Amino acid sequence: MDDVAAGSSPRVPLLSDSLDARSRAATAEINGSRVAYWTYEPVQVTAATRTILVIHGFRGDHHGLLRVVDQLPEMRLIMPDLPGFGVSEAAGAGEHSVAGYGKFVRDFMEALGLGPETVLLGHSFGSIIASHFVADHPGAVAELILINPIAAPALEGPKGLMTKAAVLYYEAAARLPRRLGNALLRNQLIVRVMSETMAKTRDKDLRRFVHDQHSAYFSAFADRDSLLEAFKASVGSNVAEVAPRLALPVLLVAGAEDEIATLPDQHKLLPLLPDGTLEVIPGVGHLIHYETPEPAAGFIRRFLKDHAA
Repeated sequence: MDDVAAGSSPRVPLLSDSLDARSRAATAEINGSRVAYWTYEPVQVTAATRTILVIHGFRGDHHGLLRVVDQLPEMRLIMPDLPGFGVSEAAGAGEHSVAGYGKFVRDFMEALGLGPETVLLGHSFGSIIASHFVADHPGAVAELILINPIAAPALEGPKGLMTKAAVLYYEAAARLPRRLGNALLRNQLIVRVMSETMAKTRDKDLRRFVHDQHSAYFSAFADRDSLLEAFKASVGSNVAEVAPRLALPVLLVAGAEDEIATLPDQHKLLPLLPDGTLEVIPGVGHLIHYETPEPAAGFIRRFLKDHAA
């Protein structure tokens, strides 16, 4: 594993000055692919200090969860760019599936020596990866935290039509000549429409920050084929599929106005969990990690205190 300088977050006013001092960037060779990851050390190690492995969402990278990290200075957080996203290389063909990413989580934990006392956190698509990994590897982690969890099938219900349209978009981009396909996927107008749709905050500075983050990082993917594989994985699975097998404490942090992972679906998911807790943040949708990191971090802190070994 080597230290790397690439991929550090640009200075933004909504992140504290201490965040850079806590961070160390490195790379690891996982199954033949070079993966970048960032470790954020605690400001001070205390009895409350835990190691949290963070799995980001579709078309995101480690930058998306930085505001949450900033609110947890007593924790050690490790955040890889998933294979195919950010500055990490793509994995082999067919490996950008839920099972493939689960294999990555297993091998990444082994490479870093992360044991069963580790906390696993997943946001959005990361919630699918994390929950399926835990279901397939009981005892691998101590607690599971899911932010904006994908609780129901994306291809069914009222949002099914839009999801199917998105599948066609990614398939078309994969079939077009490379230059045209990449231009379609990285089109800033489309990225901005997605960002405007998801953002719920009325704070102008925060809204500008959200759009700038999406503009800067939403198009950081390795290639069109791995992106299409990952997208099909993101809409083809959900947390509810494995919820009864999650035999550990699970925290769900949901946005009251989330139109992707809706609140009614979270209430249906909760009773499927053997040991689940649901916390709802009002006035926010699918961007809890950007718009309401303080209450999200507060729920995480309380959850880990309540379930301390």
